[in-house]
Amino acid sequence: MSDEAAGASSTQRVVVVADSDAARLELTTGALSGAGFQVHTAGDASTLAAELKRRHPAVVVLENALTHSLPSPGVPVLLLLNAGDSVDLEAVETWRVSDYVINPPRPEELVHRVETLIGRAQERHRLRSDVEALRESLRKVSAAVRATNVPQQIAEHLVRGFGEALGADYVWFATFRDERVPRIRAQWNREGLTEARARLGSREDKVADASNRLWTEADVLAVNDHRSEPTSALASTLHGWAGELSARSFVAVPVGEGESALGVILVVMVNQGHDWSRTEIALMQHVAGNVAHGLIQGHLISAQQQVLQQLRQLDKAKTDFLATVNHELRTPLTSITAYLDMIREGAGGPVSEGVERMLEVIDRNSDRLRRLIEDMLTVSKQGSSSSLNLKPVDIGQVLQIVVATLRPLAESRDVAVTLEEPAEDVKVNADEAQLEQVFTNIVANAIKFTPDGGTVGITSEPSVADDGGPSVLVRVADTGLGIPEQDLPHVFTRFFRASNATSTAVPGSGLGLAIAHDIVKRHTGRLGLASKLGSGTTVSVELPVGGP
Repeated sequence: MSDEAAGASSTQRVVVVADSDAARLELTTGALSGAGFQVHTAGDASTLAAELKRRHPAVVVLENALTHSLPSPGVPVLLLLNAGDSVDLEAVETWRVSDYVINPPRPEELVHRVETLIGRAQERHRLRSDVEALRESLRKVSAAVRATNVPQQIAEHLVRGFGEALGADYVWFATFRDERVPRIRAQWNREGLTEARARLGSREDKVADASNRLWTEADVLAVNDHRSEPTSALASTLHGWAGELSARSFVAVPVGEGESALGVILVVMVNQGHDWSRTEIALMQHVAGNVAHGLIQGHLISAQQQVLQQLRQLDKAKTDFLATVNHELRTPLTSITAYLDMIREGAGGPVSEGVERMLEVIDRNSDRLRRLIEDMLTVSKQGSSSSLNLKPVDIGQVLQIVVATLRPLAESRDVAVTLEEPAEDVKVNADEAQLEQVFTNIVANAIKFTPDGGTVGITSEPSVADDGGPSVLVRVADTGLGIPEQDLPHVFTRFFRASNATSTAVPGSGLGLAIAHDIVKRHTGRLGLASKLGSGTTVSVELPVGGP
């Protein structure tokens, strides 16, 4: 026996006896000492208080007259009543009086009462220890369930945890046909027992109905020692399932959420009966609640992941499609423009004035198709891992190149384009080709949506970004159609075209601003737009000086 066990054993045999009558005290002490108890005595209240402070008795044998003005010893008390004594009920409650005998007690009765009180105290302590151990084991099961979002893993943690914590022979768990959770079957068996696959088979509908009834009543079905046929249809249904394992004792715990059960847990003992306590049942129901929440949450996450995967596949298919279409369109377009140039240069003979006008139409539309293909190619590359080719770029020079490039388009529409030179050179760290595409798309849009005789003004000036750092602000303001208010939130969306642009048959793909917005964002800049229907639109581009 270890020192700890020996100490505990000796403590369990310690008794404090308090009696103001010396003769009775001697008789009581002698009876208990003869039975093997270690007895400490007190003849008055002060001595009793000192003994209780110094000792750790298993039982206190106490004369009724000494119960006043002392704290509770925290252990069972055997009260010694004198003939004619009146009992102070408040003192009885304070002192945790567990039993009483009439003074002077018979020795054998006294010893029996003391041993009974010690046995009861030991049993209560054992039960508390068992409950705490079970509570800790099932707390770990709940923690394991909450630590994963994979439904089958949740089920495996559940059946193994219940089996080991409850000392069961078999544990089954099954979900029903329910859109909230996936179909799950999980089983655990004690080592040495034949594995029995978790299944419901033809009983599923009946087991689901029985579990729904239990769930509705917030109850479980517990059979402590089944030796006869079930007395209720509910018990018969669930016992039919458990009976496949020759269950001697079992408990069925519904797992549910809201108004219905979504599954059931079956814990089975095959070799002996088991008295399922309310504590065990309450703890199992608590874990079942965590399981229901985890399964529903995990099922939703799995569904979201599947949708996300499908979206990624669709996005990749879209990108691949755009890349393929661009390639297939670029090849014949190159041939068309090459032969067009050859015809205009006279390779096929003189070109009449009427044919020249037709060739000009072909040339304009070929150029439009080329730009559309380039825009689609840019869109297909957005979101890829391609990096920016950064270097110091003079904003003023980029704007001059853009204006020079688009001047013929503006003149063909009788639109005046003005560029206000900045007071000083401003350079940003950027990809020059992509930055040129941004302003080309914006200015081309402004020209395209401005009626004949209108104007497009371009300005640039130093500014301060939201984070307090230096930046450059470029504004492109036109006197064009303007954008309807309800369309403004969508202007940077790919392939979106304002309703008035469609109704007035202004050509376009709806990609220009979307591409510009993406490029500016990759440069850690900001693209803004303000517009009033019938009065024009102003697009602003703010880029940090120094770049991303």
